[in-house]
Amino acid sequence: MLIAAARIITASGSASAANAVLSPGFVTCEDGRIVEASAGVPPSRPDVVLRDGFLLPGFVDLQVNGYFGVELASADADGWSALASRLPATGTTAFMPTFITSPVGEMAAALRRTAGLLPGVTAVPRRARVLGVHLEGPFISAKRHGAHNPDWIISPTEESVETLLSAGAGLTKLVTIAPELDGAMAAIKRLVAAGIVVSVGHSDATAQQVASAAMCGATMVTHLFNAQSPLRHREPGVVGQALADRRLSSSIIVDLHHVAGQVVAIAFAAAPGRLCLISDAAACAGMPPGEYLLGGEPIVLAEGDGTPPVRADGTLAGSALRMDSAVANLVAIGVGLAEAVAAATRLPADLIGRRDLGRIAVGAAADLTWVSDDLRTNATWIGGRQAYGPNLG
Repeated sequence: MLIAAARIITASGSASAANAVLSPGFVTCEDGRIVEASAGVPPSRPDVVLRDGFLLPGFVDLQVNGYFGVELASADADGWSALASRLPATGTTAFMPTFITSPVGEMAAALRRTAGLLPGVTAVPRRARVLGVHLEGPFISAKRHGAHNPDWIISPTEESVETLLSAGAGLTKLVTIAPELDGAMAAIKRLVAAGIVVSVGHSDATAQQVASAAMCGATMVTHLFNAQSPLRHREPGVVGQALADRRLSSSIIVDLHHVAGQVVAIAFAAAPGRLCLISDAAACAGMPPGEYLLGGEPIVLAEGDGTPPVRADGTLAGSALRMDSAVANLVAIGVGLAEAVAAATRLPADLIGRRDLGRIAVGAAADLTWVSDDLRTNATWIGGRQAYGPNLG
């Protein structure tokens, strides 16, 4: 397949790189991979011509609790299949399902159930890629539990860590943990040794405790600013250490409700190249207002474009955010388009070691998203096969 486009944002290097924007440009795909990405006019007649908008790498979302009425922690194969089939309509071509805090036995059972059904879900082409599971809990702070049920929060023990490792062998790729808990540093070392990315989150840690977690191998902070100790001038907390420590990258929810636009802009100025966009989408995403589930407990999505769902007490509980909307929001507050696209593509892919995703570059997977001038998804391709949008050839 040969695609010619008016503008291509490759996200294959820094936003200032010469190849960050190809205008015009073309991409050649063979056997699901990109074999050429160049500026100028294609050497032969293209199969697809995109005369407006932008051709981007497919979005990579590291935190999806659910979508389209489906909560992934409890979903059956049909639910998983429906979500993975429909997610490309938002521009997302690869995602990390997220299971929030529940009793360890239930989390282990959810991991085993997911491991059993995923082969059938992922065997079908044109579905968003499943990148492994993100366990957001149960090793988090009761002081910063957010929408998580505090009754199910525990400190990590060797037994509980091994239970989850065994149940999620080869499937668990990311774990969010509060480093101030008893046993947390040993747990971080064990998880990292098992090849799992460790992220600091739902934490009341001091900056020094976060730095210690980084020394033990943590490389990430989950949804920066939300459910964590804030930046203060004498105690930087999780937020301050996340922004200052070059060993750490952070995810951030840019629906402009979880974090104000001015604060998002400050974060991107403070930590360029170390912030990635996530949706933190719950089952209500893509659905009408009403009651849904997160972590097996009710949340309510009210009227209002982009308004997050809440628990009964008003606590924010995930989001209803699309990744293309997150990119558009980021651009609207003044972040450059190439930088915003990288935050939704290459940077999250790199965080989990998937350098074959999130970029338009030779050898990368042919996962592509075509967006309009206002950054709304028009079409997507996964492995070079069109997964969403009008038939373009």
